[in-house]
Amino acid sequence: MKVVNLKQAILQAWKERWSDYQWAINMKKFFPKGATWDILNLAEALLEQAMIGPSPNPLILSYLKYAISSQMVSYSTVLTAISKFDDFSRDLCIQALLDIMDMFCDRLSCHGKAEECIGLCRALLSALHWLLRCTTASAERLREGLEMGATTGEKQLTMCLQQLKKILSSTKNRALLHIAKLEEVSSWTAIEQSLLKLVETFASLSNSHLQSQAEECGALIRSIPIMLSMHSEQLHKTGFPTVHAVVLLEGTMNLTGEMQPLVEQLMMVKRMQRIPTPLFVLEIWKACFVGLIESPEGTEELKWTAFTFLKIPQVLVKLKKYPQGDKDFTEDVSCAFEFLLKLTPLLDKADHRCNCDCINMLLQECSKQGLLSEVNKESLMAKRVADRDQSPWLKSAENANIQPNPGLILRAEPTVTNILKTMDADHSKSPEGLLGVLGHMLSGKSLDLLLAAAAATGKLKSFARKFISLNEFTKNISNENSLGQQGFSSLLCLLPTAKAASVRALLFDISFLMLCHVAQTYGSEVILSESSTVGEVPFFETWMQTCMPEEGKILNPDHPCFRPDSTNVESLVALLNNTSEMKLVQMKWHEACLSISAAILEILNAWENGVLAFESIQKITDNIKGKVCSLAVCAVAWLVAHVRMLGLDEREKSLQMIRQLVGPLCSENTLQFYSERVVIMSSILEHMCADVLQQTATQIKFPSTGMDTMPYWNLLPPKRPIKEVLTSIFAEVLEKGWVDSRSIHVFDTLLHMGGVYWFCNNLVKELLKETRKEYTLRAVELLYSIFCLDMQQVTLILLGHILPGLLTDSSKWHSLMDPPGTALAKLAVWCALSSYSSHKGQASSRQKKRHREDIEDYISLFPLDDTQPSKLMRLLSSNEDDANVLSSPTDRSMSSSLSASQMHTVNMRDPLNRVLANLFLLISSILGARTAGPHTQFVQWFMEECVDCLEQGSRGSILQFMPFTTVSELVKVSAMSSPKVVLAITDLSLPLGRRVAAKAIAAL
Repeated sequence: MKVVNLKQAILQAWKERWSDYQWAINMKKFFPKGATWDILNLAEALLEQAMIGPSPNPLILSYLKYAISSQMVSYSTVLTAISKFDDFSRDLCIQALLDIMDMFCDRLSCHGKAEECIGLCRALLSALHWLLRCTTASAERLREGLEMGATTGEKQLTMCLQQLKKILSSTKNRALLHIAKLEEVSSWTAIEQSLLKLVETFASLSNSHLQSQAEECGALIRSIPIMLSMHSEQLHKTGFPTVHAVVLLEGTMNLTGEMQPLVEQLMMVKRMQRIPTPLFVLEIWKACFVGLIESPEGTEELKWTAFTFLKIPQVLVKLKKYPQGDKDFTEDVSCAFEFLLKLTPLLDKADHRCNCDCINMLLQECSKQGLLSEVNKESLMAKRVADRDQSPWLKSAENANIQPNPGLILRAEPTVTNILKTMDADHSKSPEGLLGVLGHMLSGKSLDLLLAAAAATGKLKSFARKFISLNEFTKNISNENSLGQQGFSSLLCLLPTAKAASVRALLFDISFLMLCHVAQTYGSEVILSESSTVGEVPFFETWMQTCMPEEGKILNPDHPCFRPDSTNVESLVALLNNTSEMKLVQMKWHEACLSISAAILEILNAWENGVLAFESIQKITDNIKGKVCSLAVCAVAWLVAHVRMLGLDEREKSLQMIRQLVGPLCSENTLQFYSERVVIMSSILEHMCADVLQQTATQIKFPSTGMDTMPYWNLLPPKRPIKEVLTSIFAEVLEKGWVDSRSIHVFDTLLHMGGVYWFCNNLVKELLKETRKEYTLRAVELLYSIFCLDMQQVTLILLGHILPGLLTDSSKWHSLMDPPGTALAKLAVWCALSSYSSHKGQASSRQKKRHREDIEDYISLFPLDDTQPSKLMRLLSSNEDDANVLSSPTDRSMSSSLSASQMHTVNMRDPLNRVLANLFLLISSILGARTAGPHTQFVQWFMEECVDCLEQGSRGSILQFMPFTTVSELVKVSAMSSPKVVLAITDLSLPLGRRVAAKAIAAL
């Protein structure tokens, strides 16, 4: 008989009662090779014929079961065929379909092309929708009592629920459904609606056992979209040195930094280390208290107080905005304070240092910011008061005459705002009023208090801009006795000539000194205007950039900036030498400041050649510092640059002149606020001279202000190799388990001195020497925080030079064994994630000012066009038996290096992107290589850490640089062969990513 189509063949088999294997043999005879059974829709044809009557045809069903078992038909076509049957009133047919599904639904697989695997995902989604509809229909009929007997209805409903549970219990199935959900959003919406209907229907059923089963299935379905974002928190640890060090680093070195980058960095650490929120907040407070206790007296102590009481509450306000799940952030903050109150010795020490009840003030500040409820605040305060009553020495040690810093800082914050308003107002009516405000700022430690408060609240930049404007206004003198000028010149003309001149001189001097002090204490970036601003660059900015000595900045004393107009210089020299006292009227102070360097050179030459005697020099230096301290600052700035250029025997007179300029003038005839201005001047000069005095081994006695003005200066021990210093301080920190402020400064100095590659390479070597598991984990947490000194550059070195060197040199593979190898993989991932998430933002101020050596050009290391083999590829090929396999990217098939980043058109000129892309190419080649070893194991740890740390579902993760082909290689590694891992490492936002993931998961 000639068979025309499938339907006829099936009917013939049924008429002649063929057995299942006979049917299969005859079918293959009827239908020659070429078309597959799926294309002919065999599964659907068999089901259609089997389901014609009220009960299914057992013989035709046996053919279908045989076809499934012998893989004549794919699972996806069977599931699709089942999901098309919608007559839920035919119980026997439904039960037969559930039986067929039960044969294979917990062991679905597909070894075909990616398209077929995506087909399986879609079919599974259809089958899930069908099952939900089927379960709801059965439940409705049971509820309405339409069944012949309740037991039959319950039996069918139980079968539906068991089948649902069986499908959903498999992680592999849920992963395939996760892909299908992204592939077909509308179908997933239909499933969510069916689930809601199912829940409603079951709510009215009386059988609690069936209800609980349905709830379980519902929970599994709801978990599919979020199956990648469920992470457990670390509950076995209580100390987190990374958080501690990041906070200490920020408080010690970056008070002026913006808050958002700090918040993001802390959140990154919290996520990577999975720290519970209460312990996270506790660690932040602990670091603040340690910083307060450790900080050297003076400016540093005020900085720490401002950081703790003003900046950190604001940081917590920003952290509160991040999604917390179902937890209440205020409760977590309260819980953190509960833990903190148990650390009585720490709090007592802080109270003793600050001369007040610190916790009380912090709680009030947090309550103001809405971080604590009133009830919790009161209860915590009461507990601390009770604790303090236990230690009467605290109260007796408190000195009522000394105002505590925290109180002063909290009061200084609104004062900053008021001063900014005052500086904005029109002073034409009262220039002396403005001078009074500025004079008040200079007294005692007011200036440092106000600056610390401004720095911690992000107002320092606008503070500095106001003083720059004020400094600019004092340029305008025209005729000091004529009216009608604009701005400050008009306000000054209202005063008698001499008075107006002295007010103008004081306004210039105070603004100049304050700006120098700000630049030295908080970094010159605070002063500089935005590069986008047009117009003339203010005098102070010009002077600071070209003439002011700073750490790591070498000035040329013969630079044109030190060689102004010769007529100005001559008149200034004459003025300094001839008059017994400087004249203020008609004096252009900014010109005098620029001319003073050349004038000093003339005077030095005259002194060296015996034209001027020492008494004349004393008179000149007294004139320089007698009225306006800024002149002395500008003179010393040039002398410092000049001394560096002189031979050992030529320095004496220059150094003597610096000595003369440093001390205050003992004269009655000085301008207002002289003693206050001299205090700031001597602090500025001490900072300026520190480098040159150390290099020339000279001692100069600066007027003592009673506190250490340069606490973190000159930390490295003399005559000791810096590598020894690095290893010994890292060993100390590792033993202690946390980094202190002094160590941070030592590490920073070593990073400056040795350069990024030297610093990173030697610390990685120290990590690889460590063999104790607990210590390697601690070392990673500490190293990550030390690398935060310059995370971007360290990451480029670590991922672009150090790791490829270790992975491609077989003689170094032994050092990658566990535990140091696991630790290095963790460190590399943490650095990569931090740098990648932050490198789109701006570098922090402390990273911008670093004077670093040029890192090897990344474009030559990893060339942009793939025609020339990169250095990395040459490294790879040197280790392969078959050298030409990896000789250059073009030799590999295009698809083998295609990654999600190329499809997202990520800018590959960016050094970090290039380094990441090449590292993943290297990882891909290691996984595909014939030889395995510790380096293969390292790659596995690296990928595991990536999966653990990733903020799931984020499109811009570092894994987008991984070639798609790596997925199938990774799945071969037993530890990585899980559906969740595959979902985590592929970019599911791309159709190609979904196909790669479906293929890998379906083959598991």
